[in-house]
Amino acid sequence: MNISKATHKKAFSLIELLIVIFIVALVYFLGFGPFSLSKQTKKAITPLQLKSAIQQSNDFSPQGKLICIDECKTCYFKANINSPAKKIDTHINLGKDITIYQLDKDNTLTKVDFGRFMDKKICLEMNFYKNGSSTQMVLENSKGIYFLDAYFDKSQKVNSLDDAQDLWLKYEKALSNQGDFYWLWR
Repeated sequence: MNISKATHKKAFSLIELLIVIFIVALVYFLGFGPFSLSKQTKKAITPLQLKSAIQQSNDFSPQGKLICIDECKTCYFKANINSPAKKIDTHINLGKDITIYQLDKDNTLTKVDFGRFMDKKICLEMNFYKNGSSTQMVLENSKGIYFLDAYFDKSQKVNSLDDAQDLWLKYEKALSNQGDFYWLWR
C-alpha cells in the first residue's frame, strides 16, 4: 500500500486563495456598490446657501413663495397666489429654534410672525422674484445669526443682531444711491 498517496491532501495555494478573494470583492463592489451610493442622504441646505440652493433647485420656478412649517422640516412652494402649494423635496436645515427678523419703519430689527399654514406655525416665508431678488431678512438659530440679503446672494454670518441691522442699513443706503450700489458691491 502506498502511504504517501493516502496522507497527501490537495489544498489551495496562496495565489489561488488571493484570486478567489479578489473576484468575490470585485463582484461585491460591482453588484452592491451603486445601491449603497444611491442611499446616501442629501446634504441639508443651511442659511448661508439657502437662496442660491433654492433658486437652482428644480422644485422652484423663478418667481413664487417658499413656506416652511414643522420647525422648517417641511417646505412648500407657491408659484403665484392662485396656484396650489407644492411640497418640495429640498432638505432645508435651519434649526428648530429659528427666529426671523426684518427691519421695521423705524429701522429696527423686529421679530416676524408669519402666521399659520395648513394649521401649523410657519417658521420661514420667503418671496422670490423674477429679477433674482428675494425677501431680505435676518435669521437667528442656535448656530448663529445670518443676514440674508435680497439682491446678490451675499448672505453672511454676523456676530450680533446689531451687526445684522448695520449691514441691512448699509445695503439699504447703497440701494438708495441707485447706481452707486453696483460700484459698491463689485
